[in-house]
Amino acid sequence: MTTEPRTGPTVAVRRPHRIDARRNFDALLAAAREAFAEKGADASLEDIARRAGVGIGTLYRNFPTRQDLFESVYVGEVEELCEAAADVAGLPPWEALVTWLRRFVGYVATKRAIYEALNRESDMFRACRTDIYAAGAPLLARAQEAGEVREDASFDDVLRLVSGITGAVFVDEEQRARVLGFALDGVRVR
Repeated sequence: MTTEPRTGPTVAVRRPHRIDARRNFDALLAAAREAFAEKGADASLEDIARRAGVGIGTLYRNFPTRQDLFESVYVGEVEELCEAAADVAGLPPWEALVTWLRRFVGYVATKRAIYEALNRESDMFRACRTDIYAAGAPLLARAQEAGEVREDASFDDVLRLVSGITGAVFVDEEQRARVLGFALDGVRVR
C-alpha cells in the first residue's frame, strides 16, 4: 500500500530542537494525554507538569495556552493513529483493519476528553480529519477488495460505528472489546 506524503496539521507550538527541551516537551504531551483521558479537559495544568516531572514554567514555555496543549495532544494522537495505519498495512486485510480500528478506539478516548475544547471549524481540526481518512480508508478498501468487508460499508460508516461504541459506558474494558467485536462482525462478510 502506498501513501502520499503527509504534510500534517499545523499547531501553534513546535517541538524544540535541544535534546533536554524535547524530552520535557514529549513528557508534557504524554502527561497531558494521560491527564485529559483520566480527568477530561479540566485536568489541572499543575498536575500535568508534576506528572511530566517539570515545573509549571516549563509547561507554559512549551504551551503558552491551554488551547495550545489541547491542540498539540490532539495532533499527536492523530499522527500516531496515521502511523499505526502504515504499521499494519502489511497484515492480512481484515486483520489490518481491525488492528487499526482498535487503535482508533484508544484515540477516541483521548479525543472525547478534549473534543469540546477544540475548534472543530479550525484548519487544524479539518486537516486532522483528512489525515485520519487518508490513513484508514485504504485499510477498509483493501478489506473490501479482499471480500472480507461488506461493500456497502463506507469508511465514515465504520468510524461512526466504532466511535459510538467507544463513547458508551461499559462495565470494564473486556466488555467494551467484546461489544466492539460484535459490531465489527456486522461489517464483515461471512
